[in-house]
Amino acid sequence: MESPVAAPSVPRPAAPPRPEIPITTTAPVKRERRWSVAALCIVLAAVAGLGAAAAVTSASDRTRVLAIARDVPAGQALTDADLTVAEVSADAALTPVPAANKASIVGKRPAVDLRKGGLLTTSQLSAGTGLGDDKQQVGVQVKRGQAPAGTLAPGDKVLAVTTPAQGEQTNDQDVETPPSTIKGVVVGVSRPDASGTVVVNLAVSPSDGPLLATRAAQGHIALVREPRGQ
Repeated sequence: MESPVAAPSVPRPAAPPRPEIPITTTAPVKRERRWSVAALCIVLAAVAGLGAAAAVTSASDRTRVLAIARDVPAGQALTDADLTVAEVSADAALTPVPAANKASIVGKRPAVDLRKGGLLTTSQLSAGTGLGDDKQQVGVQVKRGQAPAGTLAPGDKVLAVTTPAQGEQTNDQDVETPPSTIKGVVVGVSRPDASGTVVVNLAVSPSDGPLLATRAAQGHIALVREPRGQ
């Protein structure tokens, strides 16, 4: 029996060449992104550091000073409750009283009305007004026409002149007799009310205080400002 004849081998067709696939370099892109994020973080940290440094510098430039806790009329002695402590930025244009001087300020008298919320300055405190421990202070209510309009200021020397009561009759001899006067120094002047009446705080000698208060209560006082500079 004849063996079968093997079929001739057919050559396999060659595989088509594979297309070249471009090699992508993804790692550098990732590195660039990472460097960008790192750079951004560094910038943000630097900005935050500068902001914190500015805040610390600003806080270090602030100083503790005295402020007015409530309204205080001119001439009234300052108490501990009248003053409070505030923090303000250091400014050469401002001259508030340092908070450390509070103990020495209590008991002093302002030459002007102090308003709540304002800063206390040394220029607001009476100096050279003649008001000391040996003086008494009397508030004199002065109506329009009983004092020079708008000219009285702390430190002015005045004469508190006794005026006749309303309807009181005077004779010629009384007219020629100089009126009774009391010397005083203006400590402060209040704001005028709707009728133009003001209260003038006067510093007078202890012997004249009760008499001036009695006459002022009766409304028998007019003020004469003496020449300044004397």
